[in-house]
Amino acid sequence: MTTLTPSALDLGTVQKIRKAAVLAGLIGLVGLSLVSQSIGGVDGAWHERVELAGFVAMIISIVGRAWCSLYIGGRKKAEIVDRGPYSITRNPLYLFSFVGAFGIGAQSGSVTIALLFVIVALLVFSLTVRREEAFLEREFGETYRSYKARTPRFWPRFSLWRDEDQLTVRPSLFLLTIRDGLVFLLAIPLFELIDAGQAAHWLRVFAHLP
Repeated sequence: MTTLTPSALDLGTVQKIRKAAVLAGLIGLVGLSLVSQSIGGVDGAWHERVELAGFVAMIISIVGRAWCSLYIGGRKKAEIVDRGPYSITRNPLYLFSFVGAFGIGAQSGSVTIALLFVIVALLVFSLTVRREEAFLEREFGETYRSYKARTPRFWPRFSLWRDEDQLTVRPSLFLLTIRDGLVFLLAIPLFELIDAGQAAHWLRVFAHLP
């Protein structure tokens, strides 16, 4: 691994833009959820199954993101990490975030809404990843270009798996990743409130989505 101490300004700005774009997308999709409902109503079997699948997806996302943080925690701006989940995809944290986005949207009881959450996350992360890649290529040169050439951007290639014998873990960053992931679970009470509002006819439903 090549270690440097690059300026974090560019990458930090990209991360702020990403978070703002994700927040805007989430607000828009929650707004759509206010005026739509899954087929079969809020108490139907379809609704309950989609919610359950979403809960499982959020748990997978939280655990997966925490696993990735064991490898990358605090080192993204200082070195190229190419072991563990980072040996099979360059952006495993984002990949697990897509799973989490599906889980959040699935709490609406609609697969359509869940997939829209994934699409928004994919669009935002695809744009910001390109900026991150430009930053990393500028800072690490051939080391990063070689890693980029052999490792997929998102979809994992499991035949590339390589691991470390030992890891140096930063507990504060690991716990921060867990905390950020647990925020996904706030989708459960949020969408339950929306369901209650629709069931009580406080919210008007304009469309029923699968």
